[in-house]
Parts: sequence; C-alpha cells; structure tokens
Amino acid sequence: MQCMAGLLAPPYGVMDSGATNDRMPDKENLNSDPLNFMSKNLNKVPSEKILRAEKGLRNAILARAPHMIRDRKYHLKTYRQCCVGTELVDWLLQQSSCVHSRAHAVGMWQVLLEEGVLNHVDHELNFQDKYLFYRFLDDEEEDAVLPSDDDKHEAEEELQETLLILSQIGPDALMRMILRKPPGQRTAEDLEIIYDELLHIKALSHLSNTVSWLSHVLCVFAFYISVFNQGEEGTSWYIIQKGSVNVVIYGKGVVCTLHEGDDFGKLALVNDAPRAASIVLREDNCHFLRVDKEDFNRILRDVEANTVRLKEHDQDVLVLQKSLRPSSHGNIPAHFKYTVMSGSPEKILEHLLETMRLDIHFFDPDPALDDFVLMHCVFMPISQLCPALLRVCTYHSQASQGSEQERLDYSVASKRRVLSLALRWATLQGHHLLEDDTALSFVGVRSIHKHTHAGIESLTTSLHRDLIHKVLLRQFSSGEERLAKKQPIRSFDDILLKVYCSDHTYTTLRVPVLATGREVTAAVADKLGSTEELLLINLSASGEKQILKPNDVSVFQSLGVNGRLFACSREQLDSLNPLAEQEGPSTGSMSSFELMSSKDLACQMTQYDWELFSCVHEYELVYHTFGRQAYRRSTANLELFLKRFNQVQLWVVTEVCLCGTLSKRVQLLKKFIKIAAHCREFKNLNSFFAIIMGMCNPAVSRLSQTWEKLPSKFKKFYAEFESLLDPSRNHRAYRLTVAKMEPPIIPFMPLLIKDMTFTHEGNKTFIDGLVNFEKMRLIANTIRAVRHCRSQLFNAEVSPASKNPQEVRNYVRQLNVIDNQRTLSQLSFILEPRRS
Repeated sequence: MQCMAGLLAPPYGVMDSGATNDRMPDKENLNSDPLNFMSKNLNKVPSEKILRAEKGLRNAILARAPHMIRDRKYHLKTYRQCCVGTELVDWLLQQSSCVHSRAHAVGMWQVLLEEGVLNHVDHELNFQDKYLFYRFLDDEEEDAVLPSDDDKHEAEEELQETLLILSQIGPDALMRMILRKPPGQRTAEDLEIIYDELLHIKALSHLSNTVSWLSHVLCVFAFYISVFNQGEEGTSWYIIQKGSVNVVIYGKGVVCTLHEGDDFGKLALVNDAPRAASIVLREDNCHFLRVDKEDFNRILRDVEANTVRLKEHDQDVLVLQKSLRPSSHGNIPAHFKYTVMSGSPEKILEHLLETMRLDIHFFDPDPALDDFVLMHCVFMPISQLCPALLRVCTYHSQASQGSEQERLDYSVASKRRVLSLALRWATLQGHHLLEDDTALSFVGVRSIHKHTHAGIESLTTSLHRDLIHKVLLRQFSSGEERLAKKQPIRSFDDILLKVYCSDHTYTTLRVPVLATGREVTAAVADKLGSTEELLLINLSASGEKQILKPNDVSVFQSLGVNGRLFACSREQLDSLNPLAEQEGPSTGSMSSFELMSSKDLACQMTQYDWELFSCVHEYELVYHTFGRQAYRRSTANLELFLKRFNQVQLWVVTEVCLCGTLSKRVQLLKKFIKIAAHCREFKNLNSFFAIIMGMCNPAVSRLSQTWEKLPSKFKKFYAEFESLLDPSRNHRAYRLTVAKMEPPIIPFMPLLIKDMTFTHEGNKTFIDGLVNFEKMRLIANTIRAVRHCRSQLFNAEVSPASKNPQEVRNYVRQLNVIDNQRTLSQLSFILEPRRS
C-alpha cells in the first residue's frame, strides 16, 4: 500500500469513441510527479455553490465563534485573519450530526481548499487536522468586509443546508486528497479510509476475500482515465467512481450504459484478448479507478502462490489461503494463518475442528466457526452435519498412534471441540432445533458422550447439560409466558388462514405455518365440499393476480399489505375482483393521531418494531436469501418485519393523500418529519426510512403547493433525512450513520436484504464442486451486523410518559392504509391538479 500512485481528476467532457489524442499520460510519467500533475488540474474557478458555501461558513463562524478568525503569530511572523485546521474540524463536528468523523470534516474543508475558496497560508494542497493556518477567500484582501447582522442571520439559517451539501461531497475530496499524497506520507488511517471507500463501490462490495485483497491493492494503481476502443489490447481494469459511460460495439451502437460503481475491462485481461467493445464517456468530469494488466496478473500470481490445496485422489477437497497474522505482542513473532476459501463440506468441518481453540470464550468464537454454524444449512444440512460430527468423535476415539495417555488426551480434545461446536450450533438453532428429528436425536445421542476417562465424563456431562438447559428447556415455556411476551412464529406452529371465494365469502382454516398451496386448496375444497380443481390466488388491491404454485411453502407469506388469498376454479379467474376492504380507508385518521405527541408515536412504533425485529431468526435471513422454498422453512417473522416497513411507508402516503385541506397537509408533513426525527433518536432506522420514503413517494413529493407552505426549518430537516437515502457509494451515508450508533438499533432491513441478495447473486455457491466458503463468509458478515444491532435489549422504560399510552399503542399497531399506487396517484391529482 505504501507505493500507491496518484489519483488524477481532469475535467474530461464527452469524447468521441475514436478520439485518442486526449489519452492520459502513461503510468511512468504520472508516477514521476503525480503531485505536480494534480496541482495543475485542481479546479481554480470555484462554482457558485461552493462560493456560497464558503461565504456562509465564514459568516456563521463570525456569528457563533468570532475568535476563530483572527491574526495569528508563528515564528515571529504574523498571519492575517486565519483559522487553525484543528479548530475548523472541531467546529464542524459541533454543528451537525451529518458530520460523521474528524476525517469526514477534513474532507468537507478539503472541498473548499480544492476550489480555492479556503487556502493554506503556504499554499499546501491538502487540508490537515493540525495546527496549521487557513484563510477564507473573503479574508484574503487587506480590507476584508465583515458580515452585517443580516448576513450572519442568513448564514445561520442556511448553515445546515450548507453542511449537508459539503457532507455529501466531502468523502470524495478526502479520497482525492489522500491519493494525492506521496506514497511514503500516507498514514495507516489514510489507507483504512481508502479501503473503506473501495468497499462502498458496487463492483467491489460483493467480492470474496481473494478479490477483496485485489480491491485493497487496487488503490495502489488508481487513476482517472479516458476511453478505450474496441479491438485494442486490454491493458487495464476500470471501476467507475463518478459519472457514466456507454458501451459501444461496432455495428450495434450503444449496447448498455454503465454507472457509478460498475466496472469494465476485466474480461480482456483474464482472457488476454482484445477489447470487445469501446467505452465512451457520457458526461463531463467522469472519474475512474484503474489497475494495470501487469499489476492485475502479479496480484493473481501472488494469490495463487499463497493458496494451499489439499487433494484426495488428485481432486481438490480443501482450498486455504495463507496470510501473515501480526502478533499483538512485540516479543512474539508474527505467524501465518490459513483461511478457508472453498472445500467439501466434510473437509471444511474437519479443518475448523482441528484448528479450533479451546481457550476462547464460548460467546466469542472463531469467526470461521461462526460462519460455518450460520451458513451450514446451505451446503451441509442437519441430516449430514450430525452424522459427520459423530464420525469425527468415533474416528478420534480410535486413534492408534502415540502412548495411551497421548491417545486419551487427543480423544478428549477432539470430543471437546465437537461438543463446543455442537453447543454453539444448538444455541443458534433455538426453536429451529425442535423442527428437525435428526437434530433432536443428535442432542440425545450417547455415543458422542462415550467416555474412558473421568475428565471426559465431567466435561461432556456439563456441556450436554448446558445444551439441554440453554436450548431445549427454554423452548417449552408456559402458554402464559408466550401470551405475555410476543414470541416468534415457528415452522411447526398452526395459524388461522382466511381464504376467500369468488363471491367474496370466505372460509377460515387452521393450517401449519409451512402449509403448501396444494394443502391449502385441498383443505378449502374439503371444507366447501367441492370436487373441482381449485387455484390458489394472491389477489392485490390493484386487482393483480398471482397464481400460487402447489409446492409453494407458507403461502400466506406472499401476501402484500392489503393482499388476500382466494381459491377459485380456472373459469372464475378472470372475474375475480378485490374485496371492498382491500381498497383501504376513504378518510384519513389525522383527527385521531394529531393529538398524540410525535415522541409518543415514535416510541410506540419503536417498541412494536423491536418486537417484530427480535422475532426474526438469523436463519430466516439465510432462507430468504437462498429461497425458503428450497429449504421448506418459514421466514414468517422476517416477512412480517419487512411488511411492517411497507405498511409505515404507505401510512404516510395514505394520510397525506386523504387530507383535503392544504393547511392540514402542511401540518401532516410537519408531524411526520417530527415522528421521523424521534424514530432516529430511538435508533429505529426501519421506521425512520419508511416515513422518509413515504414522503418521497411520487403521490406526496409532487404536491408542490403543500411543500411550498412547509416552514424552512422543516424543509431543512427533511433534506438532511432524505440525504441518508442517497444510494451512491453503496449507501455510504446510511452506513456511516449506523457505524456511529451503539446497539440496540433497529436497522434498515431492506438494505441488509439487498446486501445479502447482491452477494448471493454475484457469487457462485459451489466452484468446481466445492463449497465457496468465501461467499458464506460474506453473507455471514451481514447477518452478524443484524446480531450486533440486537446485542443490547431495547429498554422500554426510556419511553416518554404519555397520557394515553394504550390508545397510541393500539393506533400504531393497526395502521389502515391504501396500498394501490394508482389510487394514491389519483387522490394526489385531485388534491393538486397538474399545472398547465
């Protein structure tokens, strides 16, 4: 990392695909003096937006902390009207929650420095969080004009908006600044920032550890570049950091467009073939990251050189990657660690057991073991795992080498490892353990506890007792306990299901949670005494019909917020119409909740969301990602939590669109912004984003007359909240916000689901017949993020005192909404018709 080249940022415009005169200088020329090259390309004509930001920040400082801008002496020299870098960073951090860290604040000041509206007194190009002097552009002149009281007031009014703009573009400036440093001057913090930034790039975020290593080195050879042409030799791999490009093929024209986070050019390097297409810039000032072919190949060679392959019968059965693990103690030399990359399920299990440390705490296991326990259902179901663990015990108990004591010690250690893994697995399984006969048999099997030494008997009895008490007995709680506290829906539970007929009559069925479409239709036919073949339909409020398959598991989970299940013959399908109740309310409920305090509403919403979130089992995330149908497992708790997000979002849109009075709609927007602010205060990001996305819905966002009447203070709050939805850099703004929070947190679940789906679809589960354990590790990391959010319990006692807590509680749990977007749009146009 210490030999990192400079990142270049020329303001290229749209280029003709045949243009070659505007190519970047070659790598040698750039590396010879990257700092000088960059200084020539910095933007010396500040934009109107940045000029306004500089003026606003200077005036706000003079209004709030005028002592920060003053004449300063250093080494007998006086510097006029200067600020200190460290003080500027401190001040930014105190002004807004949108400034996430000192490094983030440095990037925001770097934006002003790059555009020449803030200058280092010695004209250094990089802003530093040190005792260095900086001067605003307005203070450069001898007779700088001080702001009037009106100027100061205006600056304070617009400060949050200014900081929000700078907070969004600051990270890119920070990245440019770090990569502009001479390689030897980059600190460990600089390298960490670069690595984190690369992980926020879509093309790299889903890659495995091997290629993540490549992405870690990618910044060593990062440049901004022009286009290349079809048929040219492939010399580099590119990732779009900013802007977009067209992919053009001779005779076909533009075949697709690539945007921020997409990559191109890797295929020509892998296949050692000419470019298959031309790349043409679509807009000015596109930025790219580049890794050259020679470096690309060198890294691949290094990866292969550090790969250890275990073979059986000339076939790979386990692939490990060797890396140097630094020692935390100065007098102990560093040593190598081996990370599982891929392998057969049995060999991965054997390797993890052999390398398991028995001196670590049960609740702080080796991450690789945790990856295995979380993800084994994908590649090694319980029916294979339990016998494999028993085989390991049997094999090691029959070890024939060494003295009798050595064989005994080896057998004891082996059984301890198996029992330790089994206890972790069973604890994580929770109620899922009760759903599998093989798992229950395994827990009670005595061969795993077979002993020839008192030490083993004591250990295995203790571990087995813990296994029984911690996992099984807690599941058989009394009915009173389950009613008093919301319990998760389990796959072996029964539910009551309403199934409607074409004439809108319905029958109520008691069916297992895992009931299939075939089982539900059979139960309906039996109850109705019907002999004709029935279809099971998921009918939405908009009239959209989805025919459920006979083998679909947990069919009720497919329903939307206002969706209903219908059973009918194929002849009746076309005449099927939604129920009147599916249309949702015809009048808003503002009169009910406008008297409830926003904080009470947010608190009760958070309590309900936490109940739903707490019921989501980690395995449900795996089943949802890989397809619950394949595992015949329910993801009902996760689906309820995701449905809640949609319901809250639609609640906002419904209430606004059903509010016929302009002044009342303005009050509604203010109310929702307040509720969102309190949700964020309670770290309920799921409802926070649901409310903001509801306000972003086209049926609400188009109501210009309503938004115009919204007070500027609330507009600024909303703009700040909306900025957290910014998807750029793989939702960097959201991720930085969450990183600053301590649990308990209710996360933005749709984004976590997207992360896991993206990883799943971008990586094969099996490679050459071996389990791609790197993929398992990446998905397990996301699941551990959910675990972290729940690592502390939500304390309901912190909720504010309320005059009518039960009324508020009932209201937030029974939101009545319209989920037909066409209906919501029609209502919106009635409120505010299109302007001619």
